[in-house]
Amino acid sequence: MVDLFEWPDFDRAEAFRLHKVVNEPDFLPLFFVRHVAQFARLLRPYRGSLRATSLGKDLLTEDRERALQAILFHVTFWHADLGYLGRGMHGSWPQPDIGILLWSLSVAAMDWQTPEKLTRLCTIPMSEVLQETWDTGSHAMEARILRPLLWFGVLEHRQERMPHAPYAEQHFYRKTPIFDCFLTFNVRTEQAATRWH
Repeated sequence: MVDLFEWPDFDRAEAFRLHKVVNEPDFLPLFFVRHVAQFARLLRPYRGSLRATSLGKDLLTEDRERALQAILFHVTFWHADLGYLGRGMHGSWPQPDIGILLWSLSVAAMDWQTPEKLTRLCTIPMSEVLQETWDTGSHAMEARILRPLLWFGVLEHRQERMPHAPYAEQHFYRKTPIFDCFLTFNVRTEQAATRWH
C-alpha cells in the first residue's frame, strides 16, 4: 500500500526512515482512509481482512463517484472523531464548529495564510485554548481541519524555511478552485432592525 498511495505532502522515504516494519497506524494516509471508509460503512471486517459492503460496491460505479466523495467528506468532518490527528489536544475542538469554520475559511483562505492566522479568523475560541502557554490551538486546527481539507483537495499547502530558526518551517494554506465548487453555503445574517444589541 505504501507504493500505491499518492498523498499530498507525504514523503515515503522520510515517513519510514526509522521504521523496519510499517504498521497501519504508522502510515497515516492508509490509516485515515480506512478509518473514514469503515466509519461510513463502506468497508467491514471479514476473517481478518476488509471487504467492501454493498453500499461501498454501489458507490464505486462511475455514476456515483461524486456521491462517494461527498459522503466521505461529510462523514470525515461531521461524524468521525479526528482527535487522533491532533494527539488528543483540546478534546474534539474545533471540529464541532465545522460548518462555521468552513464558511469562514471560504473567505479567509483566499490567499496564503498561516495556520495561526486561520485559527484566529475562523474558529470559535474556547478558554482552554486561549489560556495555553503555547499556541496549541493552531496545531489542533492544522491537524484536524487544515490537513484533512488538503487531503480532500480543497486546500493547498506550501512551506518556507524560517530565517531565525534554520530547522523550522512556516506553513501556509489557501483555497483551491475546487473549494468553491465543492462547498456552497446558505448563510442568512440578521437584518439591522432585528438585532438585539
